[in-house]
Amino acid sequence: MILYKALPIIFLGVFFIGCGSNSGNKKSDFSINTNASRGSLSINQTLNLSLENKKNHTIDSIVYTLEGQRIAAETALQDFKLGKHLIEATVYFEGQKQKAKTRIEILNDAPPKIYTYKIINEYPHDITSYTQGLEFYNDTLYESTGQYKESKLRQVDYKTGKVLKNIDLPNAFFGEGLTVLNNKIYQLTWRAGRGFVYDLQSFKKLKSFEYGQSKEGWGLCNDGKVIYKSDGSEDIWILDSETLEEKSHIQVYTNKGKIVEINELEWINGMIYANRYQKNGVAIINPKNGAVTGVIDFTPLRRKVTQHPDLDVLNGIAYNPKTNTIFVTGKDWDKLFEVEIVEK
Repeated sequence: MILYKALPIIFLGVFFIGCGSNSGNKKSDFSINTNASRGSLSINQTLNLSLENKKNHTIDSIVYTLEGQRIAAETALQDFKLGKHLIEATVYFEGQKQKAKTRIEILNDAPPKIYTYKIINEYPHDITSYTQGLEFYNDTLYESTGQYKESKLRQVDYKTGKVLKNIDLPNAFFGEGLTVLNNKIYQLTWRAGRGFVYDLQSFKKLKSFEYGQSKEGWGLCNDGKVIYKSDGSEDIWILDSETLEEKSHIQVYTNKGKIVEINELEWINGMIYANRYQKNGVAIINPKNGAVTGVIDFTPLRRKVTQHPDLDVLNGIAYNPKTNTIFVTGKDWDKLFEVEIVEK
């Protein structure tokens, strides 16, 4: 076995934007004040709200909501999702009603843990496969590849690299992530705003589906009930597995701020493992609130594959329940690595 120590959180480039407490209230006689320092609070803190009454109206009552959920003027944030959220106050006064709005950013309360990995096995991988999606189902590996005029959906013998089944996507589509659920394969395309559903056995296309609020298709995974979809931002969308409608979403955050360019996804033991584009690393994400609880840096793996002009970044992570191990590869890599993750 070969052991590499995961580096500090190289790939978690953070984009932090403070939110002013009086935004969007120019026409209101009221504004909301919060205890959020620079617009942010940690999930282990309590949100404190107060109302500024600019014209000294006689107030009858105030109703506060956070993303439409009614909250008190003092509210613990531990059960809320991370990310940017809208706070609204509906003020009843002198027979009238007005609204005031502000935004806060909820951060995680701890930095991500750093993990290392051990290489258990190395297997051959098609060096021409621009890997976008990778997933095991019944000990069989399924792969989606990208690039216009080169995108494919494949069933692969992971031990030999042999392609067992293959279909080419139409030239107009750039293949992206995939997941397998209920004997169906779900595959995304990049910018076409459309995904495809196939029969697992025959690879016959059953239908296509349109994206909702997510503008692009990047990665897919599932927990056995719902499907999770990334779109290149900090958002991971939760899709109904039957209608493929985007029902809700989480925002991926650390204790410092949001993490963007979330790419290939994999569901592993109740957590979402996600590649971040161009960073050769994987974030471990709590699907309930979007918190990044851990990070694995796979940067050294790129030096272990054949170096060539088309070689690109790490992308492709798959968990095999039969072996209880994780498999990773990259775009145009000639190796598939079976690894074990261990805490540093």
